[in-house]
Amino acid sequence: MEIKSIGIVGAGQMGNGIAHVCALAGYDVLMTDITQEALDSALALIRSNLERQASRGKIEEDEVSAALDRIRCTLKLSDLGQTDLVIEAATERETVKQAIFEDLLPHLKPETILTSNTSSISITRLASRTDRPEKFMGFHFMNPVPVMQLVELIRGIATDEATFKACLQVVERLNKSAATAEDFPAFIVNRILMPMINEAIYTLYEGVGNVKSIDTSMKLGANHPMGPLELADFIGLDTCLAIMNVLHDGLADTKYRPCPLLTKYVEAGWLGRKTRRGFYDYRGEGDPVPTR
Repeated sequence: MEIKSIGIVGAGQMGNGIAHVCALAGYDVLMTDITQEALDSALALIRSNLERQASRGKIEEDEVSAALDRIRCTLKLSDLGQTDLVIEAATERETVKQAIFEDLLPHLKPETILTSNTSSISITRLASRTDRPEKFMGFHFMNPVPVMQLVELIRGIATDEATFKACLQVVERLNKSAATAEDFPAFIVNRILMPMINEAIYTLYEGVGNVKSIDTSMKLGANHPMGPLELADFIGLDTCLAIMNVLHDGLADTKYRPCPLLTKYVEAGWLGRKTRRGFYDYRGEGDPVPTR
């Protein structure tokens, strides 16, 4: 089937980025969240990001208003039932995602494709709780969505070829590149990236180096654009911990054991940039200050 309209569940960091790129590519977008404040904030951020792209010559001025005109918002999850493709981009908790799909199912068109932007949770397990496992996929965008070129497409055990091809066409229309991943814990990117970040936290925990020396070493010694602790703050330490727990539980290997220091930061509510404290303190006016 041809995808013309896309429903997005969640207007947060990932959801508003997905809405941005889909609208810019010409799709009609319907975005939902649980509060009007969240939707208003998302629209303001999308406008700001589109205008920044226009000011840098990445897109034309008239594309800004055209993209914004394609985005509608609703507080009713059921309204998304008439879209051709639903992309769930809610918080990285399986119970939350399952509840969303359960509430959405009675309102869906028979042909609607369901997808999740999950970064680590089993697609097969999520799909099995719906009435259309053959029309269910993982559709994992990277953050920030308007900038990052990769989308992981993850097939569940029941995903059919027509669903995969329809999702692949969407990725191509977004001018992004698709990597096909099998449905194993954390897929490709986070299967490799998160253990590296976790090891950097262990390096800090064991006193091998401080925050600044670890990040500087990886930026200058391995040519990484961001140090692993800086990147962890950008992703969100709660998200990092959730993915490490999925790896540890799903693969039953001690090499995926989350570092106790990561757990401690999450328990403290120091989740990184979004709470203004993580491995760096972002509350000052100057450069972020390492917290260890």
